Amino acid sequence: MEASSTALGRRRGSISRAHLELNNTLRLLWEQHVWWTRSFIISVAADLPDLDVVTERLLRNPRDFQAALEPLYGPQIAGEFARLFTEHLTIAAELVQAAKAGDTMAAADAERRWYMNADQIARFLARINPFWSRREWRAMLHEHLDLTKSEAVAILNMNFEQGIMIFGQTERQALMMADVMTEGIVRQFPREFR
Repeated sequence: MEASSTALGRRRGSISRAHLELNNTLRLLWEQHVWWTRSFIISVAADLPDLDVVTERLLRNPRDFQAALEPLYGPQIAGEFARLFTEHLTIAAELVQAAKAGDTMAAADAERRWYMNADQIARFLARINPFWSRREWRAMLHEHLDLTKSEAVAILNMNFEQGIMIFGQTERQALMMADVMTEGIVRQFPREFR
């Protein structure tokens, strides 16, 4: 696994405490994002009685991102990110439920909207931070969706070993997105992260 610039900087002791705290916060939020998404998929696949509380916890993740971003970007921008990210999760939920029900038309429609939403998030991020590339975010978000979809298919088909293997990839990729997000914020707001 390739080390991120944040991880390399941490080893050299060249980042501030504020930088490290931001990176830890964003890594935790992205980790929670993929973990609760996985929990949702499992709850749907197995018809578990915890689906409502898992869904509620999953949908808290965009609000937690909003709280982390608001001190830097203000309530309007942070709120828009939370809105787009909530949409990302609700479309994913539609896709998993349609796939489980065998409704290929609904699943295809949800998948199309899911990737469109990823493109909207990438454009939004590139607009609010000059150090974030739309192309890079689009590629990362599409990879995130590809991995999540593959994980869901494995779980729905009860191929649990493959689902766990894919989740490991999903987790590493989410941490990479957290590191990219951190580096862009630190470069955009250098005074806050000295």
